[in-house]
Amino acid sequence: METTPARAPGLAKTTPRDFFLWAGAVIALYGSVISVIALFFEYVNTAFPDPLAYYGDPYGGVVRAAMAGVIVLIPTTLILLRIIRKSIVSDPGKAEIWARRWALVLTIFIAVVVILIDLITLITTFLGGELSVRFGLKVAVVLLVALGVFMHFLADLKGYWIQNQMKATMVGAAVGVLALLSVVAGFFIIGTPGEIRALRYDEQKVSDLQSIQYQVVNFYQQKGELPEDLTYLNDPISSFMTPVDPESGEAYEYAVTGALSFSFCGTFNKPTPDTRGTGNYPRDTAYPSMDMNDSWAHGEGEVCFNRTIDPERYPLFEKTLR
Repeated sequence: METTPARAPGLAKTTPRDFFLWAGAVIALYGSVISVIALFFEYVNTAFPDPLAYYGDPYGGVVRAAMAGVIVLIPTTLILLRIIRKSIVSDPGKAEIWARRWALVLTIFIAVVVILIDLITLITTFLGGELSVRFGLKVAVVLLVALGVFMHFLADLKGYWIQNQMKATMVGAAVGVLALLSVVAGFFIIGTPGEIRALRYDEQKVSDLQSIQYQVVNFYQQKGELPEDLTYLNDPISSFMTPVDPESGEAYEYAVTGALSFSFCGTFNKPTPDTRGTGNYPRDTAYPSMDMNDSWAHGEGEVCFNRTIDPERYPLFEKTLR
């Protein structure tokens, strides 16, 4: 009776299951690393504002996306690696499949490249006299994450985690705890979803008041007097209807305080967010009152804005008779 010859370890066959497990693990790992670095970069930006930086996002868009990445991708990476290592324990030949070797060697290579680039950037910035605490912490974050990935998967390439499964489990648990703590910290920076929604209500209220102010000034330029109340601004032809508070549904308060002066009020959930110096790149900000030099900065509760029209800046429109 013929017997099937033992398969040499180097000739282990990669099954579709093996390929997609390793592909999924690598994609989840890289996504996890990017999310963690982005999350901690935003933490550093918030903790150490830079006067040379731009305004940050008061809604924490980057933080929320990074938190979502950490919540989804880190557990996915840990689960896939655990499945892979269990399959290797049950079939040692899977330790030699090409998908595993390529995944581990590629990951180690990328980690080394990132470490070298990180060190070059640090030295170049230091020699240029531009080193700051904020920059130094970001370099440290990248260096620590890259070193962690390098050391972990170098040990994996040598079979260390297969031989020490209990330690692998402990490392996975530690990574999970750190991921949880990093996500929890995000709520202290951007606030809870309820607080973000309250901030968006405030943004809409400021936008409404800006629109009302424009219409009041335009009404004055057209008619030579201020409207007695906000209903005078309604114009079906131009499709303008005076907005109301999106949260309460009530009309905004408005009062004529002089021949050329008026005031209007809104009730806000939170003070104007001060995100000066917490951004990275120049970009337009969504919140119209974020610039603290702007006349739309507000506190919490009811805030009234007093305006006086300068007739030289806003002269009456000339009426042409035909």
